[in-house]
Amino acid sequence: MTRKKLLTVLRLGIALITLAAVVYAVARNWADMSVQLGKISWPTFLWATLAAGAGTWLTMVGWKTLLRDLGSDLHFAPASGVYFVGQLGKYLPGSLWSVLVQADIASHLRVPRRRTAVTGLLALGLALLTGLLVGLPAASFLLTRSSGGFDWWLLLGIPILVVLCVPRLLNAIINRTLRVLKRQPLEQGLSAGAVLRAVVVFVLVWVAFGIHTLLLARAVAGTGTPHADLATAAMTGYALSVSLGMLTIVLPAGLGAREGLLTLILATAMPTPAAAAVAIMSRFIVTVVDVLAALGGWLYARSHHLITERQAAASEAAASEADASEADVSR
Repeated sequence: MTRKKLLTVLRLGIALITLAAVVYAVARNWADMSVQLGKISWPTFLWATLAAGAGTWLTMVGWKTLLRDLGSDLHFAPASGVYFVGQLGKYLPGSLWSVLVQADIASHLRVPRRRTAVTGLLALGLALLTGLLVGLPAASFLLTRSSGGFDWWLLLGIPILVVLCVPRLLNAIINRTLRVLKRQPLEQGLSAGAVLRAVVVFVLVWVAFGIHTLLLARAVAGTGTPHADLATAAMTGYALSVSLGMLTIVLPAGLGAREGLLTLILATAMPTPAAAAVAIMSRFIVTVVDVLAALGGWLYARSHHLITERQAAASEAAASEADASEADVSR
């Protein structure tokens, strides 16, 4: 067996074990979790959905900011058509489907595929780095299973900040990668201003999703005095769990891994069944928002002939996968 096949088998094995562990934990504690889910009122559900929608919209804004700086300034409507339809690709196993779909659709707007692909990878990279940075306090909860003493973890953010704040380094990495892939370099590199704006936007993305998680966590925690660390765990735990879930490329949209990590983080400030209920409801809401955003983008793309029949079929398949993931989590 070649090294590549061995790594693929290993990643698949880890993914299956992780998913099986989450399914087992949910099934074992479902009686308690169903009670916790019942504590989430409709107003809380709607506000949490609104916060998730704001975070989802901001991810597109960050992607659009990078694409504009690289030479293609799309208006919000076509940018939404390209970005949100492509985002359904994350519900398919693998790591690059969303980038490939976005590049294919954007080519109908005369945006070079190479430029869109680089933008998609940059957006994923910046989202990952900012998510890890925002989620550093949650790393202490995850590893030590207790509060306090996480100040030293902030030192791990220094190399992340270096990468984020040095556009020359980002441009060098991009050009080096393109040379290795035997592709032409980009017409222009990223500017410091664009990188800073994109970083700020992606940080706001994680803040919005942190608020989304905190609303659900407080609803489940009840009317009593919440744990002192609940706000920190919720506001930073989502960013860390999603960022680490992004690294499990075999799992569609980090299914299972994200819920498991978020449950572990929140369980330091609330009972485990309650934490699992928050993770499950969060996945349900975010999936609904993704599908609705993609539907809006798909309608625009279809009406403006930006998407072919083949792409439409692929998008519908990804939407079906998203619906199936949503159903699996909600069961």
